Amino acid sequence: MAHRILILGGTGDARILAARLAHRPDLELIVSLAGRTENPAPQPVPVRSGGFGGVEGLRAYLETGAVALVIDATHPYAAAMSIHAVEACQAAGVPLLALRRPPWSPVPGDLWQEVANVAEAVAALGATPRRAFLALGRNEVRAFEAAPQHHYVVRSVDPIVPPLAVPHADYLLARGPFTQADDRALLAAHGIEMIVAKNSGGAATYGKIAAARELGITVILLRRPQLPDVAAVDGPEAAATWVDGLFPVSPATAPHGADRGE
Repeated sequence: MAHRILILGGTGDARILAARLAHRPDLELIVSLAGRTENPAPQPVPVRSGGFGGVEGLRAYLETGAVALVIDATHPYAAAMSIHAVEACQAAGVPLLALRRPPWSPVPGDLWQEVANVAEAVAALGATPRRAFLALGRNEVRAFEAAPQHHYVVRSVDPIVPPLAVPHADYLLARGPFTQADDRALLAAHGIEMIVAKNSGGAATYGKIAAARELGITVILLRRPQLPDVAAVDGPEAAATWVDGLFPVSPATAPHGADRGE
């Protein structure tokens, strides 16, 4: 019988991990997406979309589906889902592994201002009108309607509907990864003076951080939320190795020609 693994996804790391494990016939993988993105990136394994109904709903899903392992590969700011995963896995007796990419750390030349939440980010822009680049989720950007004096450039995967109730806003639909060169050109073309972003970590969206350093632009970074203390690794390959240790590959289950070095 295949070991059923539930990957709580929504990140590029989750997609990479799923692809890394998809070749194993002894594993049955499913990626769970919150369903907030209208056009999610394609996944290499079956997908379920939508919430579970809180901790009890997730616990029931794990028990009914005979899930053997949960891998929390959600976004670093999806703290509620991570907390629910810990509580549900404990209740159901299912092992849990967190895939947590390290946060970015400042280097010489970075002009960072860390804030606790979106409200503080809005306040940090100040009263003087600025040209601000918002690299946040579409739910978070709504808070910036409280500061209509600024000119906003908003980049998101899905459209901001309805548009922000501010006099000046431009919208860019794009999905990472974003290069430093492209983000430098974007920031310069729009005359950006400040950036508001999450400390997501990883390379896919670091381009704007490096470009801001190059251009001398201040970055207002939302501080990461506190996450539960669980077994964790820092990348998809490390997670795949952890799974290989929990469910060792045997000659009977390894696909023909499969080799970890390929």
